[in-house]
Amino acid sequence: MKILVTGFDPFGGEAINPAIEAVKMLPNEIAGAEIIKLEIPTVFHKSADVMRDLALQVRPDVILNIGQAGGRTALTPERVAINMDDARIEDNDGNQPIDQPIQADGPSAYFSTLPVKAMADYIAQAGLPAQVSNTAGTFVCNHIMYQSLYLAERELPGTRAGFMHIPFMTEQVVDKAQQPSMSLKDIVTGIEKAIEAIVDFEDQEDIKLVGGTTH
Repeated sequence: MKILVTGFDPFGGEAINPAIEAVKMLPNEIAGAEIIKLEIPTVFHKSADVMRDLALQVRPDVILNIGQAGGRTALTPERVAINMDDARIEDNDGNQPIDQPIQADGPSAYFSTLPVKAMADYIAQAGLPAQVSNTAGTFVCNHIMYQSLYLAERELPGTRAGFMHIPFMTEQVVDKAQQPSMSLKDIVTGIEKAIEAIVDFEDQEDIKLVGGTTH
């Protein structure tokens, strides 16, 4: 099995992004799967172009995108991506699309084709906070998740794809009072556990655990 794991470069005034820092620290093999690592720009469409170029070259079985969600307290596999860019801030090229569809001919939303509940469960069993998220936002994180699933549907049949948000890493919150964080080591461990779940659930349905929220 080949798993393409992407991580964004720093954005929003941050000097570092735990997504790419953690991706770079992943071993080259996890649970027997080959791990292919890729840094992508925090830029609408350009991120998808970079991801697509490598994905079409290596033909991965899985695309797992990793992104920072400052303020979250847990590692959160995303359940769904919506066909909408609505940027609160500019991306790294100064783009700020508002209420723009990602793909004009795409569906309104895609559900992750990864075992999101098993991923959260494996992470939690490792002693780290984890939960399924039902919103990937409307910035470049949601964008790349949607684009990955669109790519899989249109050009990479059989490839599974999805996204996981991670908290700030500890170094980022030194000047951010009351903001939750996680050590880079724990973030890396959490991603490894999520990948183990992806491998283990290659040919079976996701587990049925309570993962919903009331709001």
